[in-house]
Amino acid sequence: MVILTLNCGSSSAKYQVYDWDAKDVLAVGVVEKVTVGGSFINHKVKGKEEITINHDCPTHLEAVDLIIKTLTGKENGCLPDMSVIKAVGHRVTHGGSKFTKSVIVDDAVLEAFGEMTDLSPLHNPAQILGVKAAKKVLPGVPHCAVMDTAWHQTMPPEAFLYAVPYEWYEKYSARRYGFHGTSFLYTAKRAAVLLGKDPFKTNLIIAHLGNGSSINAVKDGLSFETSMGITPLEGLVMGTRSGDVDPALPFYIMRKTGMSASEIENAMNKKSGLFGITGKYADRRDIQKAKLEGDKRAALAQDIEAHRVKKYIGAYQAVLGRVDALVFTAGVGEFAFFMRQKILEGLEGVGIVYDPAKNELSHTRSAETLISKPESKVPVYIIPTDEELVMTEDAYALMAGTYDIHTKFRYSFQGKEYVNKSRAESLKGELEKNPGLKNIIAVPG
Repeated sequence: MVILTLNCGSSSAKYQVYDWDAKDVLAVGVVEKVTVGGSFINHKVKGKEEITINHDCPTHLEAVDLIIKTLTGKENGCLPDMSVIKAVGHRVTHGGSKFTKSVIVDDAVLEAFGEMTDLSPLHNPAQILGVKAAKKVLPGVPHCAVMDTAWHQTMPPEAFLYAVPYEWYEKYSARRYGFHGTSFLYTAKRAAVLLGKDPFKTNLIIAHLGNGSSINAVKDGLSFETSMGITPLEGLVMGTRSGDVDPALPFYIMRKTGMSASEIENAMNKKSGLFGITGKYADRRDIQKAKLEGDKRAALAQDIEAHRVKKYIGAYQAVLGRVDALVFTAGVGEFAFFMRQKILEGLEGVGIVYDPAKNELSHTRSAETLISKPESKVPVYIIPTDEELVMTEDAYALMAGTYDIHTKFRYSFQGKEYVNKSRAESLKGELEKNPGLKNIIAVPG
């Protein structure tokens, strides 16, 4: 049995094909530059080299159609036809307060997602289009929505309410929602396995650092506080998003420049963050290269980003009281050792002591690593996220009628014996090139 997962972003459509019986990934890929022109698909089938195919995708409908044709193509496909797919899991960014767990998508659910487009104008419309396109191609199988916001529905009112007129919350649902929930769910469960602790007796700080970044305080296995707010703009400094600013700043700039509200919103979402500071770079690799070449604004951008993450780590330690582990995940968290270094330096006073050599060794998505020194009161793990696996398991369980909220549901990756086959295979090659990696691989407690 095969399960397809789709993750439609504002200008992309990621996918994964999973063989449920073999517990293995058959293919992964992404369609880039959807809606903006110059679209192409990067497609990787197990055991084969990755390929790139140029194909115009003016909307996500064409992107999903391209994915289906590529998966079933004679030359580069991995499926005989679409009939072998028995369920589809869809990522949905904003589920508001209505959804506390994944659901099977029907007309009422789609309508509810449509009502939330004001809360997620960049993502929800694209994801709704993706669901509709996939349902058209695969009408006879369950389509399941996995919401980024669902994980954070356990936050208490003191964490999710803003100190603004209460009627804004009552009338307009204005509150903190948080995002990256599927990633936090996976890494929280895996951290408990590595620690050898009951997941619901585990306190964690998890930093999901990518182009979009957020940090999550997990108390007794539940989301307790998170940095993103009513939208993904609040919190950490990101690739093009500002993160936290004085709420009066937009009004000040509007008065000074005559910019409209929509222009300000666009600037804070797409022209700020690291790109805003450097004036040209949003990718951490570009920023690191520029810094090493003497670019002072690139160095400043790194300092600002690291400072913001440090500030949140300290705040979340105070909120949690006891921290069992600090976890880094997502593209920057998993690969940018230079950013982890800047974040972790100077945290000895709060019980976090990292090992610079171990930190530099850890540059992989194929293994979970431990980069703290033995004397560190708070171990520091790097756990490569696997949102697609969460989506796959939710979709299967919804199809089978066995699914429930994560406090009453057990995932396969919560077992000590769990092995990701595709990552284990990739690790063999990595260890040949980087033998020292073996010494920092984390072992379940």
